[in-house]
Amino acid sequence: MKIAVLSRNTRLYSTRRLVEAARQRGHVVRVLDPLRCYVRIAPGDMAIRYRGKALRDFEAVIPRIGSQSTFYGTAVLRQLEMLGVYTPNPSGAVLCARDKLRCLQVLAAQGIPMPMTVFGDNPDDTDDLLALLGEPPHVIKLNEGSQGNGVVLAEKRAASQSVIEAFRGLYANFVVQEFIAEAKGCDLRCFVVGGKVVAAMQREATPGDFRANLHRGGSAVKAVLSAEERRLAVRAAEAVGLGIAGVDLLRSRRGPLLLEVNASPGLEGIETATGVDVSAHIIRYLERNVGQ
Repeated sequence: MKIAVLSRNTRLYSTRRLVEAARQRGHVVRVLDPLRCYVRIAPGDMAIRYRGKALRDFEAVIPRIGSQSTFYGTAVLRQLEMLGVYTPNPSGAVLCARDKLRCLQVLAAQGIPMPMTVFGDNPDDTDDLLALLGEPPHVIKLNEGSQGNGVVLAEKRAASQSVIEAFRGLYANFVVQEFIAEAKGCDLRCFVVGGKVVAAMQREATPGDFRANLHRGGSAVKAVLSAEERRLAVRAAEAVGLGIAGVDLLRSRRGPLLLEVNASPGLEGIETATGVDVSAHIIRYLERNVGQ
């Protein structure tokens, strides 16, 4: 099988591991910087080129599209899809996962439990918006933030209003969520491949922080999931349309809650914490769907 990995950096751990896993199983793999791809769009004459040469004969593509290149990267992915290349994470699903508000709306419509979330634009509505949510603490998140960036915990109502005003002043889109105190700065990262949780870790925030992201200095250990947590992670990935997903859950008094669905989950943290060869699971999933 000839596989493309859309990634801007060949040295990234996740990119390297996917290349290694594909080659170990006898496949041809090439890393493509999506920003160096360019396309021709015409009825019956779609084409894609890379560094002056046509891209041909790829049977599968694994998107590793960063938040800074979402628009262009998903356009390139869409072109490859239209040319008949299989992807476990279609462009529409990647766009949905990257937009926190849209993703939460899709998941809520499927009945997936999550922290209560509110969204509004007009400053005149802020008081009523927060009343819909309930008493603080509140978690305020930039709509397209990643790795814990743009996430603020406001412990008092006045602090919530100040952060909301600041984000509006930056013309930023954001959501406001209830704070799940009993999670105690921990969350679960469930790695879903092909409708199955293949690995899971529990992440814990550094002292004084509430964000458990490893990029924020958090720690991680292998997690043992309940059957309910596994079902919820799989349901969330399927609802968004992702064959490969990092699904983040919180343990709460009312059961597991969906925190976020990630379309380009990192491999280093999960493979290190669990000892699971997640990369090999991904390549075997491609094999099953491409027929090799």
